[in-house]
Amino acid sequence: MLPAQLGRAPRHLLVCERGHARHPRSRHAAHVRDHAYSCRVSFLIPECGLLPEVLKSAIADFGEYYLVRNLPIHELIAHEFMDAFVKKGSCYALTYKTKIDQDNTAALLPNGKLILSVDKDTYEELGLQGRPSRYSGRKVMRYIITVDLTDAGFHPESKKHNRVLWALKEKKPLEFDFLLAWYNTGAEGSTLMSYFSKNQIQALKPKITFSTLRDLQCPVLQSNDLQGKPEESCSTEELFEWLGAVLNQVSLDNKSSSFLSTYCCPEPNTVVEKAFLCTITGFIIPEKIIQLLEQLCCYFGEPKLAHWLTLTVHGFADSPVSWRESEHGFHKGGENLYNFVIFRNLDYWLHMAVGTHDDCPP
Repeated sequence: MLPAQLGRAPRHLLVCERGHARHPRSRHAAHVRDHAYSCRVSFLIPECGLLPEVLKSAIADFGEYYLVRNLPIHELIAHEFMDAFVKKGSCYALTYKTKIDQDNTAALLPNGKLILSVDKDTYEELGLQGRPSRYSGRKVMRYIITVDLTDAGFHPESKKHNRVLWALKEKKPLEFDFLLAWYNTGAEGSTLMSYFSKNQIQALKPKITFSTLRDLQCPVLQSNDLQGKPEESCSTEELFEWLGAVLNQVSLDNKSSSFLSTYCCPEPNTVVEKAFLCTITGFIIPEKIIQLLEQLCCYFGEPKLAHWLTLTVHGFADSPVSWRESEHGFHKGGENLYNFVIFRNLDYWLHMAVGTHDDCPP
């Protein structure tokens, strides 16, 4: 008999909504922008053996991101950095290989908010105003500090700026390895590589893998029916579970000899001769995901055999935030992800999922 704590599954949240990609009030792009830190993007296209050139170009355009070693965090609040990057585009920074439930971590959001998630000792040494972590338990051992770099009162000569700078530079110096990316709309100026040329900086490119899945069982879906109907179509939850199995290469055969999985494709389903799967891993910013999403919508601009396709995005398990500025914790897995199902008529389903230590997605 299992102990009680093993018999209980951890809480998780799955939010589903439906929309149309060309509706003037569609929020599909806003939901992508609100999820700042993504480490893996996958898209699956049934009845596709060869990727169109426009999609290949969209993938190639994901560009570079950067790994800066041993970067003192006070350099992110230097007015030179703020003027060059924070105020001239969308700047993303996330501590690299830190554990959200054990280590001090930090993130710079594209809206100019610097988020620090620190242990109790570090919090007391810094002396900056913050709040207890929502996931510390009864005895508070972790605190969240938010610094708004775009605040009108946070300029280089202000008391607020000098107080934060002193705390991070002299009172309790903190340095991390950071992943960095910057997106702007063509403005002239410095680049992250040149700005941090005196630091140990490395330019990285996302890793891209392609595969063709053959004789794949796919659920039958109706874009106007999230709940599904017996013998007619599968529900959005069944599709989400099936997709997780496919992306993790779980067999759908339900063979009695298998000790790993007895999962099978929900019914009704159909077998497609081949499906194209592309997976991109790295430090992937929302602007690039929005561009890819748009090209996937355009895929149905010409007649296709596929009735639908999917785009799945996984967030970093140890990011201090998930959506917007919502605090994110690890608990047992650190899950935070979303998935689009895009139909021929450009209706879409959107799944947003988080684990135990997260707020409900927006």
